[in-house]
Amino acid sequence: MAILRFKALELVSQRKPAELVLPTSKISEYYGENVLGYSALRATMSTENFKRLCAAIDAGEKVDRILADAVAAAMKTWAMSKGATHYTHWFQPLTGSTAEKHDSFFDLTGEGDPIESFKGSALVQQEPDASSFPSGGIRNTFEARGYTAWDPSSPAFLIENHGTRTLCIPTIFVSYTGEALDYKTPLLKSLNLLNQAAVPVCQYFDKDVVKVNTTLGIEQEYFLVDRALYEARPDLVMTGRTLFGHAPAKGQQLEDHYFGSIPSRVHSFMVDFEKSALKLGIPLRTRHNEVAPNQFECAPTFEDANLAVDHNQLLMDIMDRVAERHGFKVLLHEKPYKGVNGSGKHNNWAMSTNTGVNLFAPGKKPKENLQFLTFFVNTVMAVHKHADLLRASIASASNDHRLGANEAPPAIMSVFVGQQLTAVLEELERTAKVPMEKGDNMYLKLGIDKIPEILRDNTDRNRTSPFAFTGNKFEFRAVGSSANSSSSVTVLNTIVADQLIDFRVAVDDLIDNKGMKKELAIIQVLREYVAASKAIRFEGNGYSKEWEDEAAKRSLSNIKSTPRALDVYSSENVQDLFARHNILSRKELHARHEILLEDYIKKIQIESRVMGDLAFNHVIPTAVAYQNKLIQNIRGLKDLGLEDEFTESTLDSIKRISRHIKTIQTNAVDMIQQRKVANKIENVREKAIFYNEMVMPYFEAIRTSVDKLELMVDDEDWPLVKYRELMFRR
Repeated sequence: MAILRFKALELVSQRKPAELVLPTSKISEYYGENVLGYSALRATMSTENFKRLCAAIDAGEKVDRILADAVAAAMKTWAMSKGATHYTHWFQPLTGSTAEKHDSFFDLTGEGDPIESFKGSALVQQEPDASSFPSGGIRNTFEARGYTAWDPSSPAFLIENHGTRTLCIPTIFVSYTGEALDYKTPLLKSLNLLNQAAVPVCQYFDKDVVKVNTTLGIEQEYFLVDRALYEARPDLVMTGRTLFGHAPAKGQQLEDHYFGSIPSRVHSFMVDFEKSALKLGIPLRTRHNEVAPNQFECAPTFEDANLAVDHNQLLMDIMDRVAERHGFKVLLHEKPYKGVNGSGKHNNWAMSTNTGVNLFAPGKKPKENLQFLTFFVNTVMAVHKHADLLRASIASASNDHRLGANEAPPAIMSVFVGQQLTAVLEELERTAKVPMEKGDNMYLKLGIDKIPEILRDNTDRNRTSPFAFTGNKFEFRAVGSSANSSSSVTVLNTIVADQLIDFRVAVDDLIDNKGMKKELAIIQVLREYVAASKAIRFEGNGYSKEWEDEAAKRSLSNIKSTPRALDVYSSENVQDLFARHNILSRKELHARHEILLEDYIKKIQIESRVMGDLAFNHVIPTAVAYQNKLIQNIRGLKDLGLEDEFTESTLDSIKRISRHIKTIQTNAVDMIQQRKVANKIENVREKAIFYNEMVMPYFEAIRTSVDKLELMVDDEDWPLVKYRELMFRR
């Protein structure tokens, strides 16, 4: 292994930035050229069919068979004109990645003649084998049938891979009995729910609003490591993170990497994957160095939430493919290295109307500011009521390493709104019992008139907050870098929609039964919400111990492990919430709970096995061999009669190495025994908790001794690529 480490380092030293063939045209001229967008469809379909398709997409209605045949013909014509020979239904199963099964356009007629064929039936529905995808017990292994169904709201696109092109058709994925087996299905339902809940509230202020869209901008953080170094670290290959590794003398403490000059090889990689992403209509605009060494970030502009999620899933795949051409490996694990910042996926979430209004941006008129305040306060109230559910939506074995690690938002869910907006809310609460009169004086008295000015000046951010208002959107910062954002966005859409429905009922009751004027009724309910949700608002340092203590006083949960965080999915309130709004049935929610627990178990199980393998087959033999060198050295000195203080120091090193070897052996054996106990537990929740509380604690003890040995053993003998090499060799 030592030879492999130094061979890898030698290979890295010979790397050069890859030669790129850059487009000669402006980005705007090739942006989306691999996407079957509206302009491409219009060019390949009749005007009548194109209008019918647009109307169906806009209304969220099913596409009939005749129209489906026309769309399929247009897709085939467009894809084949660009060199595609195959198509696939592209979907997002509950594995967390994407899936595809390629079929050829090639077919034979009844007479045996070759043709290219793609019918509407093949576009609308396919039947991939569902038996090997997670189902949480919904389907037995021998019941293999599952269906993918076309999502017309997300455009088809072409994936380029080593000179070939494949037509990809975004789809949902459901079981034979109709239960959702993917992330997209509940996301689409939640987007529709939020639209239905938000429109009636918007009509308090503007009768022309007939549709509300959810918008999303997903910032993507990631690490890069040279592929040769990656392949020389079995733990990175098998788990996505380093299970061992002593901190280098220099990490991120000088703060010199953040926004620094982008290294040449990295820049070449970024330009290459951005070119592919832009051709696929992914509107990337930002690239920069992140805080940790070899950590970077890219970010797109805002899009429709469904499309934004599709694009982010696609982006992660593109990055990995392109990285291979540049001799890199993209690390999307939330915490690949101990002691330096991990990676997140900041979800910038907002709502906009068909009239072009961002509901989280105030306007020039008092009524527009009241509309802003209505959606703002209802969102805060939704997070307050369902904080534990929001925490569960971002729970995973890998994200547990990042949350609350003084680099990312804590596991405590809170909302940051800024000091000046806090003052507006406090004024609303303070005057809760003061009679109000309709008119502009009411807005002035409550400070609602001042909101636009406040937001213009209030540009500060709180990066320790998991859910922060950042001017015209909410930024959910706790989502992990490897996650499918659908999970958190589905929850956010659902809880805000549910809250808006309650708000509408409360306001209408005051209007209809109490005879209160509309504006006064709205303010009255908002006042109640501001007071009720006060505990969830926090403006200070989310990393501090003081906040943990304060959060406990406020009865806010601080759930640090995934198995415990996922318990909320079993609560009656949450099951009723999802079932009542037809987002997920009780059966589907139970299945997802099981799948997430099983995923947690498998990941900790794999890490435990890899740790044992590295300890017994790599670290301990290396330490023993080095120890023997020291013993031989002492014997040689004694034979020469050269015993001195150096001999005593060497003897002390031998003893310390022995103690670390014993610690590793003892804890690794005990860890394996506990793993065997865990594997006999049938209840999946109990098993996950056992892995978390009885197996994982051994990780740190084993790692500590391994990392100490790394400092003691001769550098030329150490088998694992070191942190200074992983993080600083580019």
